[in-house]
Amino acid sequence: MHLLTRLYNKLVEFMGLVAALMLVWLMVSIVISVAMRNIGIQPFAWLFTSAEYALLYMTMLGAPWLVRKKGHVHIELVTAKLPPMGKVVVSRLVALLCVLVCLVLAWKGFDLFQTNIARGDYDVRAYFFPRWMLTISFPVAFGVMAIEFARFVFGEELMHSGEAGIHE
Repeated sequence: MHLLTRLYNKLVEFMGLVAALMLVWLMVSIVISVAMRNIGIQPFAWLFTSAEYALLYMTMLGAPWLVRKKGHVHIELVTAKLPPMGKVVVSRLVALLCVLVCLVLAWKGFDLFQTNIARGDYDVRAYFFPRWMLTISFPVAFGVMAIEFARFVFGEELMHSGEAGIHE
């Protein structure tokens, strides 16, 4: 079980790293596109397409890492005013709701992924790109996010700190 936990932790870290690299690619592709336009050259079509895909992958792959680091935006106006036990109950209930939402989105994303494979759907822009290669990110990311939120439901650490304000 310890090996499985370590592998899972490495997966979340790897997903975060890929998301960070996608962010770097977005910056590079924009700079290249703007520079090409400024010198009178039409930017490559794959620059636009890769930037669009990077936005999706960056969001999907980075979200579980953000949940782990409590990097998602949440407002603690209610939990800050609750007694310690009330804070624990509310925080765990909110995390449980997040787990349920992520599981539903993972399930629907998997259904979309299967539909894309069954139909042989392609995303047609600069190139013919199998759509399942985009939609596979939904069940993977939301599934891992469900696990990360479940850590706040069943683990020792709470999602909310109890300090009033908006946290990001």
